[in-house]
This record gives sequence, C-alpha cells and structure tokens, in this order.
Amino acid sequence: MGNRRRFSREYKVEAVALLEGGRRDVVEVARELGLRPDMLRKWRNAVAEEGQGAFPGSGGIRAGDEEVVRLRREVRRLREEREILRKAVAILSDGQHR
Repeated sequence: MGNRRRFSREYKVEAVALLEGGRRDVVEVARELGLRPDMLRKWRNAVAEEGQGAFPGSGGIRAGDEEVVRLRREVRRLREEREILRKAVAILSDGQHR
C-alpha cells in the first residue's frame, strides 16, 4: 500500500464548495479531483455537521473535545496518585508488623 495523501483544510473546504454549487454530483467532482467519492462525502458531512470547526488538522482539537482531554489527563494523574498511596500504605503496614 502506498503513502497516505494528506490534504490541507483549505483544499477540503474548496472541494466541498465545488459540490455546493449543485451543478455536479459527488462522483463527478471526486473524479475531477482524483479523490474517492466516499472521501468527498465524508468531507461534505464534516462541513455540514461542524462548520468552521471541521478539519482541525494534525493534533488539532475540536472545541468540545478539550474538556474530554482535560478530564482524561486528570483521571490519569489521580490514578497515579492512588497507586502511590496504595504502595505507601503497604510499606507502612508491613513495617508495623515486624
């Protein structure tokens, strides 16, 4: 399998804009751009659902996902702290029984 092609946000938006005119269908526009029709449909759906938030790019986070990332980071930190406390209790309780 070859390398994956990457398309800029601007390219995707422009490709979807070609569909918005309504004069050509997805298959025709995809063929003209050298894309798979399903990829172009996916881009069109992303623009319809997310508007300006579509295609955040590499490492980009959508506005609603920022909270999820923050919470996952906090959960990871709390689990690490809990594990440290468990080990400390085990060490202290083992030392008291000697």
